[in-house]
Amino acid sequence: MNFIYDDESYEVEVIRKNNRNLYIRVKEDLKIVITCPYLYTDGMIRKILEENQSSVISMIQKQEKKNETVRSEKNSLLGRKISVIYENVRKPVFDNDTLIIKDDNMLNNWYKKKAYEVFKIYLDEAYEVFEESVPYPKLKVRSMKTRWGVCNRKDNSVTLNLELIKKDQEFLNYVIVHELSHFVHFDHSNSFWKTVEKYCPDYKRVRKALKE
Repeated sequence: MNFIYDDESYEVEVIRKNNRNLYIRVKEDLKIVITCPYLYTDGMIRKILEENQSSVISMIQKQEKKNETVRSEKNSLLGRKISVIYENVRKPVFDNDTLIIKDDNMLNNWYKKKAYEVFKIYLDEAYEVFEESVPYPKLKVRSMKTRWGVCNRKDNSVTLNLELIKKDQEFLNYVIVHELSHFVHFDHSNSFWKTVEKYCPDYKRVRKALKE
């Protein structure tokens, strides 16, 4: 069963229970959920949707606005909130902390491209100031659930978590220094942390904040 509004089709899920009343709600994914007594037929439910069309449309619009608010709160660039506007554009447009994109797929691709560009700049700057002998690392960027960075001495690469592009730059700097320091000390010994502290004196505070 579907509900048509503004040329869009919304799925209708019917849950029959031992209830006395019928309830209509719209979920986050804009699915319309109807909870009703067992005796209600599909025909009766369709008629109720028609009779309450304006109320259902209002619920859809409220949920859409709520989704936009939640989605905008998740978007930031180096700790700075950015506004994301969804329009039918061919490529992303970013200006004055406002990003115009077509869909979430375009948004994710924009973040990946921006992350590589920014991470490369910060990695090069950190590498230049390192006094210890470390190889120039190959940069990799990917989403990781449990780690912010990975140092691989076999292929001389540093992998950075994509989510760092949304964090304040001090977190990005700390993670890069952390991973470069692993080329000097592969463990987490006192010597390792002294190397980290050398290039990131406030690393204890930053490290603690990153875990929160």
